[in-house]
Amino acid sequence: MATEKYVSEIKVINHNQQELFEKLSNLENLNALLSPENIERAKQGMNGKVPPMEFKDFKADHDSCRFSLTGMGEIGMRIIDREPPKTIKLAGEGKVPFQFILWIQLLPLSEEQTKFRLSMHAELNPMIKMMANKPLKEGINKLADAMAMIRF
Repeated sequence: MATEKYVSEIKVINHNQQELFEKLSNLENLNALLSPENIERAKQGMNGKVPPMEFKDFKADHDSCRFSLTGMGEIGMRIIDREPPKTIKLAGEGKVPFQFILWIQLLPLSEEQTKFRLSMHAELNPMIKMMANKPLKEGINKLADAMAMIRF
């Protein structure tokens, strides 16, 4: 197995770095953000440009979350490291299709804006890499786009 690295484009979110870190480092906060009503509002705000992957059955506590992702099945993640207010590191857990670590990196741009980037290191065997490489490259940027649109 080889470790593949997927990195999103750098995005800007109109929110203070410390407050953003506090929201993202407690996964329970995502329960409200990923409610069916908010997802529907986000789809409408995207002018019908709905990503092909959709979250379903999202459940979270402070340090972990589980959800179903169209085309990938159930995925679990757990926060394994927090470096306030710069970095949150999550690892796949449970029955994930492959092992991965996801970093959320936050840097202040101003008092009211934060730059962020997502990075994922995934352990992929050659067969899974062949099938998942393109969706993972696109998916990391779609996830960053979606995060940039969230109103905390």
